[in-house]
Amino acid sequence: MRKKLLPGLIHRLPQNAMSRTMGKITASGFSRLAIQRYIRHYQIDTSIIEKPVKEYRTLKEFFTRRLKPEARPIAPGADTIVSPVDGTVSQLGDICEGTLIQAKGKEYDVSQLLGGSEEAKRYYGGKFITIYLSPRDYHRIHMPVAGDLTCYCYLPGRLYPVNQLGIENVDSLFARNERLVTHFQTDGLGDMALVKVGALFVGSVKVCYNTATTNIKNGQQTHEKIAGTPHYEKGAELGWFEFGSTVILLLESNQLEWAAGIEKGQSLLMGQALAKKKSQPQ
Repeated sequence: MRKKLLPGLIHRLPQNAMSRTMGKITASGFSRLAIQRYIRHYQIDTSIIEKPVKEYRTLKEFFTRRLKPEARPIAPGADTIVSPVDGTVSQLGDICEGTLIQAKGKEYDVSQLLGGSEEAKRYYGGKFITIYLSPRDYHRIHMPVAGDLTCYCYLPGRLYPVNQLGIENVDSLFARNERLVTHFQTDGLGDMALVKVGALFVGSVKVCYNTATTNIKNGQQTHEKIAGTPHYEKGAELGWFEFGSTVILLLESNQLEWAAGIEKGQSLLMGQALAKKKSQPQ
C-alpha cells in the first residue's frame, strides 16, 4: 500500500511552501537545541568543522558549516577536475544525443535542465555526473577546476524529493525542480555548467558571487551575465545548500576520462579527483 500511495502523494504536496517553512524553522533560535541530536543521528565528525559546535546559533548555521582547510585537500593538476561537493554518485556518463540518465529506464534532456537549447548544444558529446548530498554531508559547493564565471540562470520549479522515491517516480525530476545554474569557461577544458538542484525541505540555494537564491515566492526565470567574468581557482567556494540536495556537473570536453574508482554509488569528498584530461598518444 505504501508503495502505491507515496508516488502519488509527492505530486500533491505543497512542496515550495513546505520548504520555505522548513527554512524558517531551521533559522530560528530554538532550532539550536536540535544540533546535538542532529550530530548524533547522522554521526557527524565535529573534529573537522571550522569552529566549536557551541558557537552555532541555529541548526541552519550548523548545517551550512565550513570545514577546516586541511579537511578537504584539493587534488592537484590543471587538467584534473575535482568533486565540487561531498556526496554520493547517483549517475555519470557521456551526454549522448543531448540526453542525461536520471535512473534505469529514465532519461531527460540537457536542454530542459539548462533552460535553453543554445546553452545545451555545447555539452553534446561531453560528460556529466550527478552527485546527491545527504543530510550528514558537508553542504558547501566549490569550484571543480579553475575558470571564469560567465553567467548564471535561475529556473523556478517544483521541489520534488531527490531521494530514491523521487528519482524513480518523477519523470525529468532534475529538469522540473528549481535549480540555479552557473556557467564557466574553464582554463583549457572548455565550458562547464554547475547545476544546483533544489529539493523538498531545501530552504534555498545560495551563491557567493551575487544575491541570487532559489525557492522565492512567485520567482521568475532569470538569465544574467556576470560583469567582469571573475576568475575562480580550483577549490574556491561558490555557494551552499540550506539543507541537502543534488549537484549536476556538465563538462563540454570530450577529452576527459573518469578517475579510478569514480562510479555509480561511490561516496565522494569535495576536492577528490573526478576526471582528468586523456593522455595524448606518444
